[in-house]
Amino acid sequence: MFVRKSKKSLSEYSTGELVMFRFRKNKLAMFGVVLLSIIVITILLAPLISSYDAVVEMNMADRFQSPNAKYLFGTDEFGRDLFARILYGGRISMFASLAVIGIAFVIGAIMGGAAGYLGGRVDTILMRAVDVLMAVPSVLLAMAIITALGNGVWKLIIALAVSQVARFARTVRASVLTLRNVEYVEAARCFGASSLKIILKHILPNGIGPIIVSATITLGQTILSISSMGYLGLGVASPTPEWGTIISENKMNIGTYPYLGLIPGICICLAVMAVNFIGDGLRDAFDPKTKN
Repeated sequence: MFVRKSKKSLSEYSTGELVMFRFRKNKLAMFGVVLLSIIVITILLAPLISSYDAVVEMNMADRFQSPNAKYLFGTDEFGRDLFARILYGGRISMFASLAVIGIAFVIGAIMGGAAGYLGGRVDTILMRAVDVLMAVPSVLLAMAIITALGNGVWKLIIALAVSQVARFARTVRASVLTLRNVEYVEAARCFGASSLKIILKHILPNGIGPIIVSATITLGQTILSISSMGYLGLGVASPTPEWGTIISENKMNIGTYPYLGLIPGICICLAVMAVNFIGDGLRDAFDPKTKN
């Protein structure tokens, strides 16, 4: 004889389960997850969909071909397959953005965690350094660093990561200041836990919500920044494909052949929109009071 299990009440769910429950109920957030998954899976499977030779191979006889069965997104002025260039360009736009967020988060978490937990002179020194970074708009700071370092994907990643460190340092510091004097942190101190262990094991896991939301929203801004840098000729240099670079390469012909700018522009918009939907959903899931 089987006994039917009763459904758990909301009070019986853990914090993580409640966050996921609220996130799954957000239709726009779930749409963003599906859309972003499609984009990421497609660019990951790029070698199976199209050869990299199609990215760089010039075929002047097929230049300015409108989207058709042979060339799904058409061709540019050199006869290169626009679909293949967007596929491989998406790898730089998306994965470079993830690398920027990862590096900025690690450095920002170290600075913010140390400043918030240790306080005093350490907090003053680190936060003044953060204030210096925040005094310059992130895009201008990234442009200055790229100009000094030169073009290149990794140089672009470093430049954008440095420009985003201050955001994560501030967010982590705020979370640490909120949690550093709660009961379980005081108990860990009494048991002789080191400051690093307390920060990594007790404070960051419990204050990770705002940090995840900030990282997700910053990811969308970073995708736009990488595309903007590519359009301006900074960071990723032609003929390496990147969504912003593709638009820049074809800007003289967009008026006559609109698909050359419209298609990569739509790809940028879809990626940023998906990430922003996910970020808004996470913000509402972690703190339902912020929902309008």
